[in-house]
Amino acid sequence: MQSKTSFFNVTLFRKNLTRFWPLWGGASFLGSLFPLALLLQLMRGRTDLIHPLEVTEAYYNVLAYAVPILSLIYAILCAMLVWSYLYNARSVGLMHTLPITRKNLFVTNFLSGMAMMIIPYAVTGLLCILISLAFGVLEPVGLLVTILGVLGESFFYFASATFVAFMVGNIFALPAVYFLLHFLAVLLDWLLCLFAGNFIFGLNSWYSGVVEFLSPTVYLMERVNVNCTYENIITQTSITGAYSETNRLTAVDLENFWLIGVYALVGVAFLALAYILYARRRSESAGDVVAVGWMKPVFRFGLASLAALLGGQALYALFWGSFQDGRYYDALPMAVCMVVAGAIGYYAASMLLAKSLRVFRKSWKGLILVAAGCVALCCVLRFDLLGVSRRVPEASQVQEVEFYAADNTYRLYPGEDDALLEQVRSLHKAIVADQDYVRTYEDSDRRYLAVSDDTMTETYIRFIYTLNNGLKVERRYSIPLTKYRMNQDGTYDRLLDALVNSDTMKARRLHAGDDRYAVESGSLYLESSGDYFDLNSREASAILYAVFRDAVLGTWGEYDWFDQDNNSAYAMNLELRFACSENDHQRYDWISITVRPGMDNTVACLKELGLVTDRDLVTREAMEKMNNRDYSETVEYAEKMEQENSASIGVIGGADGPTTVVIAGVTA
Repeated sequence: MQSKTSFFNVTLFRKNLTRFWPLWGGASFLGSLFPLALLLQLMRGRTDLIHPLEVTEAYYNVLAYAVPILSLIYAILCAMLVWSYLYNARSVGLMHTLPITRKNLFVTNFLSGMAMMIIPYAVTGLLCILISLAFGVLEPVGLLVTILGVLGESFFYFASATFVAFMVGNIFALPAVYFLLHFLAVLLDWLLCLFAGNFIFGLNSWYSGVVEFLSPTVYLMERVNVNCTYENIITQTSITGAYSETNRLTAVDLENFWLIGVYALVGVAFLALAYILYARRRSESAGDVVAVGWMKPVFRFGLASLAALLGGQALYALFWGSFQDGRYYDALPMAVCMVVAGAIGYYAASMLLAKSLRVFRKSWKGLILVAAGCVALCCVLRFDLLGVSRRVPEASQVQEVEFYAADNTYRLYPGEDDALLEQVRSLHKAIVADQDYVRTYEDSDRRYLAVSDDTMTETYIRFIYTLNNGLKVERRYSIPLTKYRMNQDGTYDRLLDALVNSDTMKARRLHAGDDRYAVESGSLYLESSGDYFDLNSREASAILYAVFRDAVLGTWGEYDWFDQDNNSAYAMNLELRFACSENDHQRYDWISITVRPGMDNTVACLKELGLVTDRDLVTREAMEKMNNRDYSETVEYAEKMEQENSASIGVIGGADGPTTVVIAGVTA
């Protein structure tokens, strides 16, 4: 008789499920509470709460925003149980002496863990299906998509937890390394952006998101979204003739659902790597923090790098931050702080790997590498050896440019706004060329002049280039402007003023001639009376047309850089809200309209709409003077009354001379 080779042990599988039933049993109980709560609501007659598409929307919301977090946490708990024997010398020795091959152990334990992952979801889902069938609201497409999504995410997270389980040899190191690897990409992105942004001119981004796909939980929750389509229904009652407006859900779609399938394939790769590690794993590695030999240097220097980046910035802020003059890091103190923090991380990792405190004699060579790396990184960023601050993308590389200046945002497109786009790039190049001048301005004394001297001011501008490959180049600057430099050719002061106050840019600010944008609402706040108005689309459109007529006549759009508080403008805040439909995506834009004397069309429109009166047409400068005068008169009146009251002490009833005071019938 030919013998059979089995890769699955039923006895071990059953033992795992019965031994660890409190985990999957408790999770199943908690999951069943939600459909049972819905059932109670429906049994009380609340059948209006549930419709087929609304059920699908609820499934998709759970899949997109809850399942990634739940699976992330639950997977590591299952992995810690089914692979717990690997971290004790006696238990791993016992398991490996049984007449079960490592392949058999691997397959059986993995399927045991997957069963514990699926059972709570299966119990909760089965209850939801029964409730949907009972009330006739079962939607098979949404249900199938949800089941596939749950299976894909559960497999990926447990496969990644299994892979980490064979990397480490300590039960306490397993969850620490697991969560670190899942969020390492976003953590490093944040740390490096924060670090580089305090060295490189204009690089103020705190997070880029370039490698966010390496952090699956963050990436899935950001990219897998629920899109709902609603139909506006207007009904009229036959008795009163009144109209009512309701929204009805007509379609539900799960955007980027395919990403779950991609991560499921990545889970297959993790599973294959985990089996390779298990096949070569030494039983003697039980208890070690890192069980794979070639990963020990990675762990040691990786922990040192994280400590240098995070701890170095913390030490710098604690001991040196109050001594620096500008907003950028000083390279030498930062290098010292990073070396200290990196050394702490390096020796901490060495002690964990050696399971001993005596690691100082043999590890000094690695410490030199850590120190050299810290110094090299500070030098590269301080002198910008990679040319990051000087990078201005070419027009041919750009898909869209977002330019923010003068309290408004402008979006420019190659092929449509080539002339403006070239002006924006020229302005950016001029700012980069004068970065030493701007860095000098960071000194606090120069910033004080920007407030106290009417010949100098400060403004904030932002460049965001969306490249053809989907990546973004973002730069932010707080730059000084002077009247002297604004009259000099080639300075960024003059280029900025010429760009923002050009007729073409004024039209772009109002989205004139751009079919992508439609004004839909707005707001008006009157500072003199404190009245606030929400503008509907009709009112906003009328105001926009009036402002455009003033712009054609040349009475609107000149931005005064040295009057950024708009003291010469009317004391009102007017904003218009635009909706933009592009590439099946909806986005919004707000523009600020500064209403000044001379904008007759805009003022007339506001009056016709009943939003302002002649009493509201007062400039901020005039209102401030009136407030100061009223305050002075109030103070003078109070002082006068105080003097009169002081002079009248001892005079009661208006009689002069001696006064008789009677208290409780006793004459004094």
